[in-house]
Amino acid sequence: MSMQDTSGSNSAPDRDEPTARDVMRTGVPTIAKDDSVARVARVMADAGVPGLVVIDNGRIAGIITESDLVTRQSDFTPPEVTSVLDAVIKTDAGWDFDDEVRRALAMSAGDLMSHPVYSIRSRATLGEVATLMHQYGVNPVPVVDDSDRLVGIVSRADIVRVIAILEDDGSVS
Repeated sequence: MSMQDTSGSNSAPDRDEPTARDVMRTGVPTIAKDDSVARVARVMADAGVPGLVVIDNGRIAGIITESDLVTRQSDFTPPEVTSVLDAVIKTDAGWDFDDEVRRALAMSAGDLMSHPVYSIRSRATLGEVATLMHQYGVNPVPVVDDSDRLVGIVSRADIVRVIAILEDDGSVS
């Protein structure tokens, strides 16, 4: 399965707390795995979203974020390889060099996308969305319905906007 739904709670959300449905952006564009990186960048810039969901055969296949595009443009240095006796040691401090090379050489959305994708159900609470973003370092998060169909995305900026409203007057419009 290419998607990981982290909103496993079956309990009813606190009615006072907004849900992903309340804060998500709808009608966001998606892209196909074979779309060019140039198209990805143009669609993301035109839509003003921090990431795009990659759809393949009607299902979520991956996600491309601003970070993925910036990483593709950045200069990177291969990890240093050191020989000690007959052992070869790569000093990469946990860096995924193969992933960096894949992104640097990406020609299509399929090459550039991250997967699996962490998604959340539309009924998930704001707290559950924020927890997912914090724990897994993801932004934005696709929002799916009970049939795993994409219904929107939630970004950090969307959450900050709602926090501002809640902290100001205690209600969400």
